[in-house]
Amino acid sequence: MGVAYRLMSMRHISNGRRLGWLSAVLAVLCLALWSAAAAADQPQWGHGFTRNMISLEKGLPDAFDPATGKNIKWMAQLGTETYSTPIIANGRVLIGTNNRQPRDPRHTGDRSVLMCFDETDGKFLWQLVSPKITNSIYWDWPNDGMCSTVTVESNRVYLVGNRGEVLCLDLDGMANGNDGPFLDEARHSVPAGQEPIAPGAADADIVWLFDMIKECGVRQHDSAHSSILLLGDYLYVNTSNGVDDSHRRIMSPDAPSLIVVDKRTGRLVARDKERIGPRIFHSTWSAPALAEIQGRKLIVFAGGDGVVYAFEPISQAPPNGVVQKLKKVWQFDCDPTAPKENVHKYNSNRKESPSNIKGMPVFDGGCIYVAHGGDLWWGKHEAWLKCFAASGEGDTTATALKWSYPLERHSMSTPAVWNGLVFIADCGKKVHCLDANTGKPYWVQETGGDIWGSTLVADGKVYVGTRRGDFWIFECSKEKKVLSQAAFGSPINASPMAANGVLYVATMKNLYAIQQAR
Repeated sequence: MGVAYRLMSMRHISNGRRLGWLSAVLAVLCLALWSAAAAADQPQWGHGFTRNMISLEKGLPDAFDPATGKNIKWMAQLGTETYSTPIIANGRVLIGTNNRQPRDPRHTGDRSVLMCFDETDGKFLWQLVSPKITNSIYWDWPNDGMCSTVTVESNRVYLVGNRGEVLCLDLDGMANGNDGPFLDEARHSVPAGQEPIAPGAADADIVWLFDMIKECGVRQHDSAHSSILLLGDYLYVNTSNGVDDSHRRIMSPDAPSLIVVDKRTGRLVARDKERIGPRIFHSTWSAPALAEIQGRKLIVFAGGDGVVYAFEPISQAPPNGVVQKLKKVWQFDCDPTAPKENVHKYNSNRKESPSNIKGMPVFDGGCIYVAHGGDLWWGKHEAWLKCFAASGEGDTTATALKWSYPLERHSMSTPAVWNGLVFIADCGKKVHCLDANTGKPYWVQETGGDIWGSTLVADGKVYVGTRRGDFWIFECSKEKKVLSQAAFGSPINASPMAANGVLYVATMKNLYAIQQAR
């Protein structure tokens, strides 16, 4: 209303001054609109629901230096092992880690921890502390911490915890009291048989939880690793169902690989019925994504059997006590000539084995982009990035493929597709830039370190970190141009994220907020 009033009053101003004043007002309005469009939260892993590793942020740095503090806004201490990717929403930054550098002396020993920091200055606000599963180390690997990445909506945080629980948390933690219906945080934070620890203002507030191990018979392997896809009132969750300690048997062959939980109550409302279990080569670590074909939404999910499935989303919750079967629309086998039966006899066979998928599938321009190949620890030394049509019905393996590009050794990354280019990293220590339409390689960069995270495209740049502790920044173009490198001195397993004009990089030990100096 103030701007409108000023515009009306301009009839009293001379024509020359009027035009100048109007230009200034329009410039300010355009700048405000540009800033609003460029700066935004990052409430889940990947851009939008398609999980594409891009960001619309502007003004991000093309160089920084942790040693000198150049362009470092703040740094927060984590544990000693961090595999989770930072998420930024509503003034908070959330990331999973371990408890080797305890924030609370009451919680000692091997624990999984979700930490919450203030977005402005990195001040520690609260944490979720969760004891480890003690069945065996292959359920919840020692010191791996909280490996999953959260999804945030409004004041609710959705997370798959290390104990195979789907959790809904209050974004404000216990600072505003203990919201129900879950009220037993004191006991939840300690191993069985130990005295409960009463939560304080710096502890997490669990609103509800759903136990996938208890309720779905899931046998997670190594760790629970998920990034929940939120669509409407429902949470789409991969279960981390996998092999047993011997790596040669699926203990829970009938357990689901993909489930749907009501975000309001934590009730299980749907699950896949594809019986993927017997074909899982290692585990189910790829998170679901969303595609939209001619107005039809599809839940796109990469199973632990190397097959990408598309399901119809849930339209409404079934009656209490009823669990729907997810309706499959199509499936695409990324490695159709690989072994399909008795898959675990190919363990440690580096020449022949099934494929699996660890990164998320990405939807862009009517196509799915996904990296797959032999398992990092157990499979063949072959991997590919594939692009195939997201349309069709039934088994589309023979008809949907657009192109296939070989990667080196393995790939655990999610692709970034932007402006006709696709970027992908692999465990052969390389970053690749390809034509998104043809798969033609434009350039490849040797980085000197394995890459477990993903590339992030933002502000005309490509950001990626390595497990050697180096961080690379490239120009986002067909021509290879390295803008800068930075050495953190600690491995980087997480993917970089950007929000509100700030780049976030997590090493094993610290979280950095990086911003171009003004």
